[in-house]
Amino acid sequence: MCKNGHQYYKSSDCPTCPICEQERKPMEGFLSLIAAPARRSLERIEVKSLQELSRCTEAEIAALHGMGPNALAKLRAAMAEEGLSFKEKS
Repeated sequence: MCKNGHQYYKSSDCPTCPICEQERKPMEGFLSLIAAPARRSLERIEVKSLQELSRCTEAEIAALHGMGPNALAKLRAAMAEEGLSFKEKS
């Protein structure tokens, strides 16, 4: 049971409540396109917009927990729609 009273069963030791996580999921925007672990990783480094994401290199984002090839592809596509891309390596 989570602190909000949701009862759930998980086979892993992950303390995240899947019901709370589903309620937190954005309904629109680029964060709605990716899975919760990848979304939480971006939130942890305070990336809330595609403009902020474009200030990071793809390698920096790929190194985040939960950020797999599928999430990276969705992020690349969302940035391309806005005419943005990951920062080039310095």
